[in-house]
Amino acid sequence: MPNIRRATRAELDTIIDWAAREGWNPGLEDANAFWAADPEGYWVATEGETLAAAISLVRYGAQYAFLGLNIADPAFRGRGIGLALWKRAIASAEGRVIGLDGVVAQQDNYRKSGFAWAHANVRYGGALDVSEPPGTHLIDVAPVHVTALTDYDRRFNPARREAFLYEWTKQLPTRRSVLLLRDGTIVGYGTIRGCREGLKIGPLFADNETGADLIFRKLAAGAKGARVYLDIPEPNSSARALCERYNMKPVFETARMYRGPSPDLPLPRIYGITTFELG
Repeated sequence: MPNIRRATRAELDTIIDWAAREGWNPGLEDANAFWAADPEGYWVATEGETLAAAISLVRYGAQYAFLGLNIADPAFRGRGIGLALWKRAIASAEGRVIGLDGVVAQQDNYRKSGFAWAHANVRYGGALDVSEPPGTHLIDVAPVHVTALTDYDRRFNPARREAFLYEWTKQLPTRRSVLLLRDGTIVGYGTIRGCREGLKIGPLFADNETGADLIFRKLAAGAKGARVYLDIPEPNSSARALCERYNMKPVFETARMYRGPSPDLPLPRIYGITTFELG
């Protein structure tokens, strides 16, 4: 039987490399933010000293958790290791509602584990060359903004995630986050980050379509012709229109599913999901 235990910080780097190998195209510097969200939220199964499988069950507060990074090394597949790891991770949720973004092929398996379909997510991608919008109402996120940003972000998520956002919105050479302000109040924000291939925008939350477009252009202006990806909740027709306006095409689809009551999220104002791995 495999040994199942919580992952170390170094092993999280390996897990993210596995995600890249699977074609999931993680960000270049995602690990610090992932770890900050819940240092006890990553699990591995080992055979001897060898990593055989991994999974994440990141807990946001006392009521909500998100499952992702469910990967077995190809050499260890078909032996029940992934299932054992899955059960241990689910147990660590301790009664919380669990969300996940599952690939289409696995939806039936997730249903067997008690997950119910909520909506589709669609990844759009395209080579972008857009101009940065003028004006002073779009500003770069700084650490001083994180508490207010977390308050705003909570409207779009089932739980606060301040530790995660502190790391996720850090300004790095491969990452930029901006706020949209109206009379000093946050009315939208977004992050763009370099990935193994191209760049991803996520999250992209805004009070209206005009604001979402401004944030999108502010972030995408730095792409300079590179491919940019945006993961949208399929029910948001305005997000779909935004992607089509910039000639982005669907390239991938997942299903948002929940084990337990589905949170009542404002999908019409969610123009970009933060990340399929952590919700």
